[in-house]
Amino acid sequence: MKIPIEIVAITISSTLVPITHGFVAPKWNPKLSSLNPALIRLPTCIPSQSLADMEDDVERKLDNEEPLESVDNSWRAPSRSQQSSNTFSAQLETFKEEDRETFERQKTIKKILDEDDAKWRAERRKRIMGKYADAKTLEEIQKIQDEEERQIEIENKRKALIAESSGVSLEILEKEYIPEEESNFKPQNVKGRGSSGSWFDDLDMDLEIGTKIDGVSDGPKVVNGKLLSRDTQQGIRVGSAGGWTLEVFPGDFVVHKKYGIGRFDKAIVKPKTKLSKEEEEARALRRNEIVKNMIKDKQNATAIEAVVAEFGTEKDLDPISNPQQTVLEVSYGDATVHIPVDKAYRLSRYRAGDAVVKPRLSRVKGEAWNKAKKKVEEDTIQMAQDVLALYATRETLTRTPFDPTKEVQMRDFEKTFPYEPTPDQIKCFEAVENDMVWRNRPMDRLVCGDVGFGKTEVAFRALFRCVANGRQAALLSPTGVLAAQHMKNVVKRMGEESGFNFRIAMLRGGMGKNTKVGRELREQISDGNIDIIVGTHALLSSGLKFKDLGLLVVDEEQRFGVKQKERLKLICNGIDVLTLSATPIPRTLQMSLSGIRDTSTIRSPPPMRKPTITYVQGFSKDCVREAITRELRRGGQCYYVVPRIAQLDESEAVMKELFPDIRIIQAHGRMPRGMAEDNVAAFAEGKHDVLLATTVIENGVDIPSVNTIIISNAQAFGMSTLYQLRGRVGRSSLQGYAYFMHKDDAITEQSAMRLQAMADLHELGSGFDVANRDLEIRGAGSLLGTEQSGMAAKVGFDLYMRMLKKSIRQLRGLDLPMVPRTNVLLPGDEGSLEITEDGSGDATHAFKIPNKYIPDVKERMRQEGIARLAESTEQLVEMTNMWKDEYGPLPMRLQSKMKTLHLHACTRTLGIDLVGLVPNGNGSKDCVLRSPGLRPRHWAYISQQLPKKVPTKGIDVIFPARLARTKEDVLIEGGNPIDLSMLQPKNEDEDEEWDALDEEEVEAMKEISSAMFVKSLDEVDLEEYPRFVVRNMSKIKKGSRVDALLKVLLPASRVVHAKQVADKEKAKVAAELREKRESIKKQKKEQETFSSSRLGHRF
Repeated sequence: MKIPIEIVAITISSTLVPITHGFVAPKWNPKLSSLNPALIRLPTCIPSQSLADMEDDVERKLDNEEPLESVDNSWRAPSRSQQSSNTFSAQLETFKEEDRETFERQKTIKKILDEDDAKWRAERRKRIMGKYADAKTLEEIQKIQDEEERQIEIENKRKALIAESSGVSLEILEKEYIPEEESNFKPQNVKGRGSSGSWFDDLDMDLEIGTKIDGVSDGPKVVNGKLLSRDTQQGIRVGSAGGWTLEVFPGDFVVHKKYGIGRFDKAIVKPKTKLSKEEEEARALRRNEIVKNMIKDKQNATAIEAVVAEFGTEKDLDPISNPQQTVLEVSYGDATVHIPVDKAYRLSRYRAGDAVVKPRLSRVKGEAWNKAKKKVEEDTIQMAQDVLALYATRETLTRTPFDPTKEVQMRDFEKTFPYEPTPDQIKCFEAVENDMVWRNRPMDRLVCGDVGFGKTEVAFRALFRCVANGRQAALLSPTGVLAAQHMKNVVKRMGEESGFNFRIAMLRGGMGKNTKVGRELREQISDGNIDIIVGTHALLSSGLKFKDLGLLVVDEEQRFGVKQKERLKLICNGIDVLTLSATPIPRTLQMSLSGIRDTSTIRSPPPMRKPTITYVQGFSKDCVREAITRELRRGGQCYYVVPRIAQLDESEAVMKELFPDIRIIQAHGRMPRGMAEDNVAAFAEGKHDVLLATTVIENGVDIPSVNTIIISNAQAFGMSTLYQLRGRVGRSSLQGYAYFMHKDDAITEQSAMRLQAMADLHELGSGFDVANRDLEIRGAGSLLGTEQSGMAAKVGFDLYMRMLKKSIRQLRGLDLPMVPRTNVLLPGDEGSLEITEDGSGDATHAFKIPNKYIPDVKERMRQEGIARLAESTEQLVEMTNMWKDEYGPLPMRLQSKMKTLHLHACTRTLGIDLVGLVPNGNGSKDCVLRSPGLRPRHWAYISQQLPKKVPTKGIDVIFPARLARTKEDVLIEGGNPIDLSMLQPKNEDEDEEWDALDEEEVEAMKEISSAMFVKSLDEVDLEEYPRFVVRNMSKIKKGSRVDALLKVLLPASRVVHAKQVADKEKAKVAAELREKRESIKKQKKEQETFSSSRLGHRF
């Protein structure tokens, strides 16, 4: 007899029911042992149904068929087979009963599980969604959201007001919302990323979908199991009048000097835990006043006791009784720390070389962070010694400064600039003039400005100044296209047609020394017949000789490699160097941030300039069609850029498919000589619609009619290149568009971060931020040849640089910043070194050596420049003695002018940038000397080194209250002993003291200026700055004021100069000793390697 397979399935399923919720699964039925195994046919495949569904199907079939009860055999005697059949029927009934029980049992189990699941989902939804959990309709959600918005606004205003009471500004930053049609870069299929789903993920997805109700913008959203509302995504920007700022969003990694690497969560308001003595007294008085008022109002004791019990709790809303503070909540590995906003300068964003890997959160408890910081401090001390040694070496390099009288010609050239300079451009012009005219050492300045923000004009003015002083100048460009563009503009501004008649030539590839053109041009350069040479890498060739090269401008410094820069070092020895870059490489940026290189930044955009709208997405023909169509409809042109020359033809075929009649022209680096430049010129003339090119158009192409750029395979470009390419469009008043199209299957972690950065940094003036983000992604590299990126990664780049500056400050001891020039505004131009024009229009200078005293013109000009920029009175005395030996006694007129040079040597050493007279209210005028970088600790040190440790009589010093950390301005009178505790207040710990110095340094660097454009002291708020004061200067006889100022300034300036010289020598000696130790260590290692190799060969 064959047993239906359904019965077997029922039996098997019945025996495999799990033990759940107290129910016991049936055991194996021993009666089944009588069944012939040969008659049992198991299914060839396991059905995809659940066991419960399979059992239901079998029950229905058995109820319909009933084959064993359809035949009446009652009249026959039961045979053996009938007995077996009866036994089987009994067994079948037993099985059916068991299956019914099992079905009911599983039904009960499923019900219980469904109830538990629904209950758990409801609890999780309520826990995650919070106040939104019970909202069912659009009106309910909108009502809750409106109330939440109102509460958020109230709380944000409260945070800002409380922070302001601490002397700190706090601004709430909204998470920038970028619509889908505007650059919503969401990389997919990124190499190195993996994802796994779970029941929790499905549940959170259900919650997220459940909260998306049409009509509610910026409503509640669930991401990664967390409710994201407006307040949980808001960032902060906190800063002080001192100049420090911190901008962070929830989830950003930050570094605290004391606690280490943490994660910023949010800004909250909480009661103050540490109160000053004054705050404690005010709190006690206020609480007594509250109790007295309640007694006066005849309230009962119970009510008074209830109010007293609420003192210091959340219910105590009185700002005096319960002082509040705004704090930043930062999570660490084992704790959460609340950092007051007025101490936020101790925090910095975490940036390191391997930004793809999230840093490990530090632990507040334990010594791991202190040990890591100690290792970094040791490294920064060694680095500081090298930096100061480099400072000392740079100061030994001298060259003849440019003649200040030629600045009158500069004013004529400035008038040819067709635009109004931006404020940052004016600062750059001033800084470059100070470097070239008012300093003895060669200029080494980096000008970092956004694409199209006017860096080229800074370079052109420097070129003009150099040639106006009778020296040659060179402009180095990385590509022929950029060199051709510069050549065209230089000829237009300074060539024969301009009226200045400068001799200008261009040297590029293909003009080698073996060619006729190249040989003739090199001869003209070496003979001095060419004033300005514009060129590419050909300027770096060893066969090129200059007659008198005075300035080298390097445009787009990041495009030159290591070999080219080594060659630049040889060429630039002793000459001025001006480097231009929109996105400097990490090493250059690091050197500028550490102060090794002088840096000027242009952040203010030209008028009417609009930010370029950026799209980051996968490649799409429809998007290409839409972008080009929109640009052509408004009468413009387009760039289409690919990373490889081999991809040009394929891209042209795609565009021809989309636009059969479109006019396309190509440009790339392997075209015949000059063809790429000619094609770009033809495109600029409007003869073509699309320029299909490689990165040859990255620099120098400035065509206002082109305002759309499409970059194919954007993941293959570096961040600097992407930024430069985007800068090719939007260079007029029209809106620019940039499309970064990538291949989804080619995205890597770093390329995804680069594209994300381009999507984020789309505002005008973000070039410096792009360079900083590149520094974050690629790492700091090496500085001064010493590998230290690993050390920077331990504490983050920002904290590393702050620690480096601290080490430099400790080694220098006296870090009073000098100024390049002083603007003296005394009556009758007494003591001034500024340039004036006489009646005939010629420029005159306050200091000129008589022609008869030094007859040789060149030598006389050289000696004038050296004397004018002497850094100390000692140098001037030595020079005077040398002149007496060489040329005889000094004329009386020259002796009088030398006093003015002595005065300026003193003022520059003491950081004085502005001198003038102000009324004192007593009918006379005091002489005020502004010194923005002077701090109380500086004057305390200087005073201790003076005779009798007393400040010089006749000169007072005033420090604003914000710098003296007092309630009122501090006046230090000359000739009287000073209280050092007043000038050098100590904080609770050393870190706090150095943090204050960091803040001071930021403020000083921000405020120091040569003040060359100030015409009157009325234009400056002197009360905000540290200043020297000489009383009743107006009563001193005219002609004797320089002598009076010298008398009171000379002692302090000698102390400062002596300390600076000693510090430089000390650092130089320390660096030399370190270099010798490293050399000995290297030699020892080489000897050990050699010895081990010999032993290996011998045995």
